[in-house]
Amino acid sequence: MTEAPLIPVPGAPRLTAASCSLRREVEIVDEHGERRRIALPAERPLTVFVDGRELVTLLTLGACPEILVLGYLHNQDLIGGVTEIAAIEVDWPSGTAAVSLRPGAAAQAKISRRIAATGSGQGTAFGDLMKRIDSIRLPPPDAARIRQSTLYTLLETVRERDTLHRGTRSVHGCALFRGALMLMFVEDVGRHNAMDAVAGWMLLHGIAGGDKILYSTGRLSGEMVMKSAQAGVPIVVSRNGVTAMGYEVARRLGMTLIGRAVKRHLICYVGDERFDAEPEPRSAAPRDREK
Repeated sequence: MTEAPLIPVPGAPRLTAASCSLRREVEIVDEHGERRRIALPAERPLTVFVDGRELVTLLTLGACPEILVLGYLHNQDLIGGVTEIAAIEVDWPSGTAAVSLRPGAAAQAKISRRIAATGSGQGTAFGDLMKRIDSIRLPPPDAARIRQSTLYTLLETVRERDTLHRGTRSVHGCALFRGALMLMFVEDVGRHNAMDAVAGWMLLHGIAGGDKILYSTGRLSGEMVMKSAQAGVPIVVSRNGVTAMGYEVARRLGMTLIGRAVKRHLICYVGDERFDAEPEPRSAAPRDREK
């Protein structure tokens, strides 16, 4: 998943390295009436238990379940840092992720309240996160920028990658870049899972987000933009569009959102002060045929 091996931060939790197949083959009938086998993403449930208490069930491919759980807990504002967790142990035969907190961790009270408030543990902390929006500080525009040519290189790097999406058209991916260098890439059944996994990877290795760029295949909703902001990443790029809430959250935080970014096309929705444009000439409009 990474371009070079990294060392976890001091006090990081003990993690299993649970692996599973990301694909499942099935037989289909196409428009020509022909039978053939194709691959589907192997979506599976992963139920998260914290100190033995059920918190949530995530539906995931299972590409990197331990850092997915770590990023989920952080993005739901249930942990303040990786040192609050002693271990995350994933067991695919039982479909569980057992999270063990360190004694006295502040997360214990937060998670207890969440479980009590939601019963099955389902729900989102987005409302709570929006209350904290003014406490998020991102680097100023002169400290975090992206050139148009760098963006094009980034898009080409993603396009050339051998992805599960290319074969199935039914998963999302997120990538973390420093300039045009891809540091991490992950795919999952949902864009939120992919974003949580990126956040978990950053936390585990102590990666700061101020000079990074997040790429997502999915639309940039308010929650996706908030998750990027929580990771400290001020520039977010998507091959899809932006929602009005995503736009407003980014505007308030001084973030840059670039969407509809495919090949050499893009829209900078907000935050163009971080975007070093290198405009391309418009193609000449074809002349009307003479009557």
